Amino acid sequence: MSSGRRLEGKIVIITGGASGIGAEAVRLFTEHGAKVVIVDVQDEAGQNVAVSIGEDKASYYHCDIRHETEVKNAVKFTVEKHGRIDVLFSNAGVVERQQYSILDLNLEEVDRVMAVNLRGAAAFVKHVARVMVESGTRGSIVCTTSVVTEIVGKAQHGYTASKHALLGLVRSAAGELGKHGIRVNGVAPFGIATPMLCDGSETETSKLEEIFSESANLKGIVLTARHVAEAALFLASDDSAYVSGQNLAVDGGFAVVKA
Repeated sequence: MSSGRRLEGKIVIITGGASGIGAEAVRLFTEHGAKVVIVDVQDEAGQNVAVSIGEDKASYYHCDIRHETEVKNAVKFTVEKHGRIDVLFSNAGVVERQQYSILDLNLEEVDRVMAVNLRGAAAFVKHVARVMVESGTRGSIVCTTSVVTEIVGKAQHGYTASKHALLGLVRSAAGELGKHGIRVNGVAPFGIATPMLCDGSETETSKLEEIFSESANLKGIVLTARHVAEAALFLASDDSAYVSGQNLAVDGGFAVVKA
C-alpha cells in the first residue's frame, strides 16, 4: 500500500458529506490531496465542513438526491468547477424512523428509504459514470452498503432491502463499466453511532457505541466513521487499482462469525 497523499489532484464527489461517515471522508480525502464537492441537504453542516477544511479544497452543493435533476446539476457543478470527476463516494443514506415488523411494514417509509439509498445512488452512479466515460477517465465509484448485505435480521426491513439492492447495482455497474476502466465497489460497515442513528448527543452516541460493542465480534476497538472513511479511501485510490465489484466489509469479522 502506498504512503503519502493517495488522492493527489483527484476530483471527488461525496454524497452525505455534511456529517457522519461522509464528513470524515471529506476530511480524509482532502488530507490526501483531493478536491471534494460535498453533496447534502444539510446546508449549514455541509458549509461548515467545507469552511473548516478550506474552500480551496472543499465546496458544498445542496442536492436532494431523490431528484435526478438535482443530481445532474450537482455533477454539472463539479465538472464546471473542476473540469472532471475522478471519484464518486456515494454515501448518503437513511433508515426507517422506527423498526417495523414485516407484518406491519410501513410502505411509505420503505419508499422513502429506497428513494435515497437506491434511487439516489443510482442517479449519481449514472451521471458520474457518463462524465467519466465521455472524458476517458479511469475513475472509481464507491457506495456505502452495510453489514446487512452479508447478514440479515439486524436492521429494518426497508433499509436491509435497499442495501441489498444497492449492492446489486454496484456489481451490475462494475460489470458494465469495467470496459471503460472504471471501478465500482461497495464498503459495508458494521453499526456506527452516526447522526443518522442518534440525536447527536454525547449520551446517545455513547449508548449506541456500547450496544454495538457488546454485539461486535472484534473486541477492544470501537468502529468509527474514520475507519469506514479509510476503507473508502483505499477503494477510491490507486491502491485498489485492480479491485472492482467487491463489497469490502468493515465489520470486524461480524458477518463471518455470525453467518
